Amino acid sequence: MRLRLRTRLGISAMSIALVLLAGCGNPRGVDGDLTNDWTPIAAPTGFVPETGTCHLANFAAAGPRGTYEEIDCKLKHRTETVYVGRYPDPAAEADAPPADGSAGAREAYRTCDQKTTAYVGGQWRTARLWVGVTRPTAAAWTGGARWFRCEVLEISTIEDDGGLVMRVGSLRDALRDRTSPLRLACYAIEMDAAGAITTMPATPCAAGHNAEFVGIWYADDLPYPTQDKEWGPFHAGCRNLIAAYVDVPNDADLQFRTGVVSLPGGADVWALGDRGVRCYLWVDAATLTSSLKGKGVQALPVQFK
Repeated sequence: MRLRLRTRLGISAMSIALVLLAGCGNPRGVDGDLTNDWTPIAAPTGFVPETGTCHLANFAAAGPRGTYEEIDCKLKHRTETVYVGRYPDPAAEADAPPADGSAGAREAYRTCDQKTTAYVGGQWRTARLWVGVTRPTAAAWTGGARWFRCEVLEISTIEDDGGLVMRVGSLRDALRDRTSPLRLACYAIEMDAAGAITTMPATPCAAGHNAEFVGIWYADDLPYPTQDKEWGPFHAGCRNLIAAYVDVPNDADLQFRTGVVSLPGGADVWALGDRGVRCYLWVDAATLTSSLKGKGVQALPVQFK
């Protein structure tokens, strides 16, 4: 009896196996191709920062993923990302991120310059703002990262790019308001015997002051000034702006009407192509109590000759 049961079970198992083998042809609803109906797996993508985000961390030229943390712009923060772009070729084809001063780095800075002006609603150099470019780390670059971040920061003063401000609120459209406290205006400058600025606190134009911002002059291909003789073209360019701003003749007497303060950015951003120079009129022998914009020769007379 046991032998007969085993035989029957053996026959049944063999019959099932034959049915399965026969079914390896094309059962109903099966085309026999095990791969053509699968959705392809997407190529892996690395981390890419977000535009319009604020950050508590200090600005850094290279941004590792481990220190990246977004924070609500309504809270105290240090930097704000106005744009995230991608390095173009040939920079993107290199084995390492673009070095400071390289063509790729200058192109990224030029983009950030334009994007920041659009983001804040006005030329950012006319305000207490600073722009920086954050690139991927070398390790992230090796992993395929090719992004760059355009960061805008509020600074406390414009002298030597001032100190970083922990601010509350986004800088988006901040300069659309003509009365924004970020805008450069009037100052109480103090200088040492050598003519170097020691302090330059902002002052309401209705209060006593001796300097006023008049505009941005662009130095184009001039070298960054490191010697006294190299400042001549900078001062001349800014004097042109002063004459137009106050509405006085741009002649030989202009130098006797007002002094001039010319403040380019640092040598680091100069190497990236930033040629914007902040220009200020400066009177040493008088105290001003209002803006001189459009006031003419009576407001800015020849003071010494």
